Amino acid sequence: MIDSVAHAASTPERELPYAALGLKDDEFARIRELLGRRPTGAELAMYSVMWSEHCSYKSSKVHLRQFGRKVDDRMRERLMVGMGENAGVLDLGDGWAVTFKIESHNHPSYVEPFQGAATGVGGIVRDIISMGARPVAVMDALRFGAVDHPDTARVLPGVVGGISFYANCLGLPNIGGETWFDPVYQANPLVNALAVGVLRHEDLHLASATGAGNRVVLFGARTGGDGIGGASILASESFEENSGRKRPSVQVGDPFAEKVLIECCLELFHAGLVEGIQDLGAAGISCATSELAANGGSGMRVELDAVLLRDPSLTPEEILMSESQERMMAVVAPDKLDAFLAVTAKWEVETSVLGEVTGDGRLVITWRGETIVDVDPSTVAVDGPVYERPFHRPAWLDALQADTAGRLPRPAAGAELRAQSLALLGSANLADASRITSQYDRYVLGNTALSSPDDAGMIRVDESSGLGVAVATDANGRYGQLDPYAGAQLALAEAYRNVAVTGATPIGVSDCLNFGSPENPEVMWQFERAVTGLADGCLELGIPVTGGNVSFYNQTGDVPIHPTPVVAVLGMIDDVARRVPSGWQDAGDNLYLLGTTRLELDGSAWAGVVHDHLGGRPPAVDLAAEKDLGELLAAGAHEGLFNAAHDLSDGGLIAALAEGCLRFGVGARVWLDDVLERDGVDAATALFSESGARAVVAVPREEDVKFTRLCEGRGVPVLRIGVTDGGAGSEAALEVQGLFALPLDELRAVHTAPLARFHHDAAH
Repeated sequence: MIDSVAHAASTPERELPYAALGLKDDEFARIRELLGRRPTGAELAMYSVMWSEHCSYKSSKVHLRQFGRKVDDRMRERLMVGMGENAGVLDLGDGWAVTFKIESHNHPSYVEPFQGAATGVGGIVRDIISMGARPVAVMDALRFGAVDHPDTARVLPGVVGGISFYANCLGLPNIGGETWFDPVYQANPLVNALAVGVLRHEDLHLASATGAGNRVVLFGARTGGDGIGGASILASESFEENSGRKRPSVQVGDPFAEKVLIECCLELFHAGLVEGIQDLGAAGISCATSELAANGGSGMRVELDAVLLRDPSLTPEEILMSESQERMMAVVAPDKLDAFLAVTAKWEVETSVLGEVTGDGRLVITWRGETIVDVDPSTVAVDGPVYERPFHRPAWLDALQADTAGRLPRPAAGAELRAQSLALLGSANLADASRITSQYDRYVLGNTALSSPDDAGMIRVDESSGLGVAVATDANGRYGQLDPYAGAQLALAEAYRNVAVTGATPIGVSDCLNFGSPENPEVMWQFERAVTGLADGCLELGIPVTGGNVSFYNQTGDVPIHPTPVVAVLGMIDDVARRVPSGWQDAGDNLYLLGTTRLELDGSAWAGVVHDHLGGRPPAVDLAAEKDLGELLAAGAHEGLFNAAHDLSDGGLIAALAEGCLRFGVGARVWLDDVLERDGVDAATALFSESGARAVVAVPREEDVKFTRLCEGRGVPVLRIGVTDGGAGSEAALEVQGLFALPLDELRAVHTAPLARFHHDAAH
């Protein structure tokens, strides 16, 4: 018997499996109060998924509201669409806009690495499409367990294979990101996917359903059983006892179907055939219908029988919750419906008209003539539970912060400094990642100006003017564990700096906040501190948070991951021809160190790799200095003063110098005397410190005077610390005068060894 609204009203005593669907006692009671009766099975399923942590942000929204409160006029200047929509949109000028967003697909990628990562890419790309934009690039921020752990050999190749398969098939360049290893992520890998899209101002679309009588249209792939049990924790057994059916909990992606869907959507947008649009991701039709109706302040009537199915045995609850990929829902005016259907037919995209927008403020869904859902959509999609979960500072943090790296021995002799430099550069987190990134197509579409291993990826937006955007993602869980407030700001500062060294000006932020269980007060304290740090940091830098994602419950048993807020910063550059690469290409350039070096080794790669130590406090955050540095780098790039620029972060100066040399095989002679004298540090600190607001730039000799005057005028500390030196073939080296030399052949062999084995595995 169909569990209709009428049946629900007449059988109040029927017990429903709300706890199995993740709802608390008080939440179920609230649903009954809102409806004035018990929910139907379909309504219960809808509320369970839309009130889940993943969809409702019920534990995080009280803190995320800071991003909307801590804003000023600088942050609003380019912001066209902010938080609350599928992706943020920023004005680039000349009628161009850019949209970008980063989201997590962590748990599915551990269960089924290939499909979990692939559908993570597909989902974030559809968020970009739904804004009216053409996707132009993707990136990924990945974290795995120990590099030599057997399960890492299972998860990493699958994740990389899924990302490369989906994005390569879509024809989207993967222009950068990061790959990090730490045992804390062993059973909780982080797979954060980012997409970038470009659009003209007039092509902007929002996810809302308005206009009574407008049609509700579902188009794209057919709906199947994949994805049920994802965000919703839905299992078909909850509704059909002893059915014996198990649905896959990880979605299955078809990038070729999504590629066709992209082109179909863009033609629909160009022809003006769409009034509102929403992609179908987590919670599927439940999410799309309730959010479109709630955002439009309208109602909607839907006939679920009209949904085209891959599996005709699906129950109505399963149809509502299915997270099958490559689907979109549009609101179409009646007089444009035939033209809409003609476009989808041209692209051979299956389409079904499910119902229409109403003016009664109700979301009504029918199945085989019976009403199975009759709710106020705002109670589903907007006015869900809001928890002010308790939080407190961890009792163990004082002891961790007191255990500083100051007690660790720092070498002074050249031989030991050389050995420790090689140990750092041969560690998994500082190693050459090309065995992974080479599996991604970085140049498809022909607009890639910079990509990995450069500090940020860069894409040309407009061929005629050269207008472009640069994007970088960064996080440091070790810093977050020591101080989540500072850790979030350091992630922001590093991504900001990575964009700035390319010559672009940062204009916006998207974040993916990865934490343990919100039911743990210590985790909630870490989360609150990180969000506050990020909101305060963005306000000081004058760049808005345009959107993002929260991923909770990343833990094994009671042990959470380190706080890992991944921060993506997007910047704009007026002409990509002025881009600055991260490595030097010519001998004879002068190398300058911008910024000040301090004794800041707590949480550093040096402390972790050389001493297996984590303790103390992370480097001091100086966002004013970061902003000054960024403005200097943009001005210098605009004037053509740099042949290369590389930020200093993980691994400190030695890592930046080594990567600068290896980028194009050009060596360098470097001296540290002036750094030691001016900053009052020893050689080990000069090489390994991770102080912020620093970069190394390669300046042609004929531009020296102009460059140094620029630094003086802007008050940015600067020291000449070396020259680029090509050497001859195998004689090319990175020499730190008076201490040691590293032939580039030896350096490259050490640098490529840690991740070499993953190329073959991932390719198969």
